Amino acid sequence: MTREDFETAVSEGLDLVPPDLAAQMDNVVVLVEDDAPAEDPELLGLYEGVPLTERDHMWAAGALPDRITIFRNPTLAFCETREDVVEEVAVTVVHEIAHHFGIDDERLHELGWA
Repeated sequence: MTREDFETAVSEGLDLVPPDLAAQMDNVVVLVEDDAPAEDPELLGLYEGVPLTERDHMWAAGALPDRITIFRNPTLAFCETREDVVEEVAVTVVHEIAHHFGIDDERLHELGWA
């Protein structure tokens, strides 16, 4: 899958995120990178930022957007079809959005979003 096709699949995956959930996100950008960090090469996605539950009144002063990064190569290695990619991206994005809302990996495992 080309980078352009993958980015389209990511866009389609984002369209699967429930609108009520997407509307509550604040100052978040979703990016695509080819490779995951060297220390975790099979990572499909990563949230970097300050969860909503940890923001205080000083947070917005010059804050950069939180970042959700979807990693192309590990996702393609994990998935067999284009449809699998779209579905896995949606699951990965919801997982990372949950971190934006302050939900940790343990709770995500309990909810079936790990």
